[in-house]
Amino acid sequence: MLNVKFDVLQNPNGILYDPISITDALFSYIENKTFEEENLFELNGLWHSWKHHSVFSGVNKKDVLEKINNSINEAHLFLQECKMLIVTFGTAFNYQLKESFKNVSNCHKAPSSFFIKTLLPIEQIKADFLSVITALEIFNPKLKIIFTVSPVKHIKDGVVENNRSKARLLEAAHVIADEKENVFYFPACELVNDVLRDYRFYKEDLVHPNETAIDFVFEKFSHSFFDNPTKEIMKEIQKIISAMNHKPFIKESEAHQRFISSQIQNIVEVESSHPFIDLSKEKEYFLQQQK
Repeated sequence: MLNVKFDVLQNPNGILYDPISITDALFSYIENKTFEEENLFELNGLWHSWKHHSVFSGVNKKDVLEKINNSINEAHLFLQECKMLIVTFGTAFNYQLKESFKNVSNCHKAPSSFFIKTLLPIEQIKADFLSVITALEIFNPKLKIIFTVSPVKHIKDGVVENNRSKARLLEAAHVIADEKENVFYFPACELVNDVLRDYRFYKEDLVHPNETAIDFVFEKFSHSFFDNPTKEIMKEIQKIISAMNHKPFIKESEAHQRFISSQIQNIVEVESSHPFIDLSKEKEYFLQQQK
């Protein structure tokens, strides 16, 4: 969605996997929560937050807090105005600290002895999300929510355990969508596992879907949720992005320069008819190639 110029804010806490971690994060955005020094811990020479991905970790405690609080504030403002929230469940396994029973969103490669691992029941996933959805309805009444379940297999949990986990996530997502008019379900997991059904659609680790699978799922997503004018704009943007990947034999040739000029004209026309789309990076790329 970022590639085709949607206004998107992705993973303000970094990647989160289990439903409790996601609901905790959403409540922190609604409240515009401020993290303090006591919310951090030190491990292997770095400061971390149990609520955030390691992309926020660092050697300087103040820098870590600044990154975290800036991200939460940005999410607070964005979530207040956005029209659509997409929630992707990864696993129904949740981790808590043994010493405090506090929820852990990312283990930061700490020893397994630090944690209690639990397979969340469907009823708890449902209850937690209905609670945060109620808060979101007050915070942003125009917001619509789309649930998906990630097709990425959590093989480290075990094959049987991964399937039990995904089954709970699928059922919980459907139950919530059935109860709420502003909540929808998109079958990303089913499209990869039951429609594509082949390891040639996975990366070499045989766990993560490859680009072909991602494109297939996004095409289905577009068909489900985008109107025709939106899809037409996407086509124009995709043509421009594809043109950026064009590798000329001779950059100075007359043919290539005509190609460059036509792309700049295309960008100008898209910007003129759709001023909310930012193609400044693409325009600058082609302008630098002009002779």
